[in-house]
Amino acid sequence: MRGAGGTSGGLGQFFVGLIMMCGGFYMLLNAITVSSSFGMGMRLYGFSAMGGNYNLTSGMVMIPFMFGIGLIFYNGKNILGWVLALGSITGLIFGVISSIRFTFRTMSSFDLIVILVLAIGGLGLFLRSLKKVDAMPTE
Repeated sequence: MRGAGGTSGGLGQFFVGLIMMCGGFYMLLNAITVSSSFGMGMRLYGFSAMGGNYNLTSGMVMIPFMFGIGLIFYNGKNILGWVLALGSITGLIFGVISSIRFTFRTMSSFDLIVILVLAIGGLGLFLRSLKKVDAMPTE
């Protein structure tokens, strides 16, 4: 009978490693808090030019988007409309992603050690079960 992944590795190691790995990574990802400070008046991009500092807000990105959509509805083959609309949406998506903040919740060192042992130990067992096991030579 073949083991995990068609190799001679153990099925028991496969399932124990999979359960440990899933539990550990679930607990690790559950300990991460995601927040965002994105809003329509928020500064997305800033640049300096001609001796002044200029900010581009997320609301300002919508202006070329509106012109682009208008040009697309007027003439669907208008390249400028597509460039304005797609460029504005791309800038808005990058602005939203760059405003995301990840924080790790407070936990004891024991909690962190348990999470890491489950996640990384489970990954090790899981990968070991996929490796071909050589038969031990008998003397």
